[in-house]
Amino acid sequence: MAPKRRAPPPLNFVRSFEAAARHLSFTRAAEDLGYTQAAVSTHIRGLEAHLGQRLFRRNARSLDLTEVGEALLPTLRQALRQIDGAAEAIAKSARERSVVLSCPISLAEGWLPPVLAGFRAAHPGVEVLVQATIWDRDETDPADVVISVRRDDEVPPDCRLLLREDLMLVCAPSVAARVTGPEAALALPQIRVAGRQEYFAIFAAAHGLEDAPPAEVMRTNSSNVSLELAAAGLGVTLAVKTLARPYLARGALVAPFAESWPCPWGYYLSTPARRLSAPARALLACLEAAAE
Repeated sequence: MAPKRRAPPPLNFVRSFEAAARHLSFTRAAEDLGYTQAAVSTHIRGLEAHLGQRLFRRNARSLDLTEVGEALLPTLRQALRQIDGAAEAIAKSARERSVVLSCPISLAEGWLPPVLAGFRAAHPGVEVLVQATIWDRDETDPADVVISVRRDDEVPPDCRLLLREDLMLVCAPSVAARVTGPEAALALPQIRVAGRQEYFAIFAAAHGLEDAPPAEVMRTNSSNVSLELAAAGLGVTLAVKTLARPYLARGALVAPFAESWPCPWGYYLSTPARRLSAPARALLACLEAAAE
């Protein structure tokens, strides 16, 4: 019967030894690896116990490698480089087959699906992960491509315009008969989106009705919810054309006024990563082509 093979030392023991040997300091090795000094010291003692050999001479104010430590170091460094290289190759392969898109949920539910259908047809081997956001995205979430909603006068320098929008007033067909003009529209219950209260002010100003008496108001934090509430006949809402278009197409909503009004908010693109993978570049091009 063959003797049982001895288990190799834990990898963190090896990394702590290499870092301590490189810096000749447990403290600097700990800072390099993100460990505590006590953890590095424990790892090295564990490696020494595993090997049955001392690897360092611990002097009062200095640290030196023993002959065994000096002999072991080149081999372990080469092994770590091979491990790191293999891990990076696997990670790179995964990145080249996937892309993460952060997108406002309002756009992800209507405009985005047919765009992604076209992207998938052109790139069948690429997996797209869509992270839907309501307000600002969590900066800690990884995303290759980010679509965000920005006021036109508050656009960060790393963003570029994807979709410029116009506003339109919409309501359910059953409510449309009561919209006999702008003043009548403002008198109906208003469905407002939090953070976009100025939409109704824009509509009122366009018709010289800034002093119109206040109407009943219903609020939501989602543009799509405002459209659903309007489709249920609960009032009128002002929405950007991109989001309202699917509701108009299926007859759930109608637009009593033929005109539209410039929206001070738009959809903008950014790419947090300095270097984009091939799938991320392809998705970016697909989004920009769909927006033209």
